[in-house]
Amino acid sequence: MKINETGRVGGVHAYQRNIESHKQEDTKKTWKKDELSISAEAMEMLQAQGKTQDIGRAKKIQDLKAQVDAGTYQVEADKLAERLLPHFRKYTQLSD
Repeated sequence: MKINETGRVGGVHAYQRNIESHKQEDTKKTWKKDELSISAEAMEMLQAQGKTQDIGRAKKIQDLKAQVDAGTYQVEADKLAERLLPHFRKYTQLSD
């Protein structure tokens, strides 16, 4: 009669090794971090894009000011109503 079979002991050890390998994988995953690096060329492009947008916006504001000063600026009522309507709907829902 055999009390300790060698096959059973090996099965337990394999299970323990499997658990240990998962623990090691989990610790490796926690050490990984996402990194982002932007090249110098990309930074230059972003800065140039921001400058051109600022110039375009400044030009638009200057044109609008000139139209208001000259009295030729006209408000587009449809666009104004579309933008104000959601705010009025909120207000009426709150008062109900």
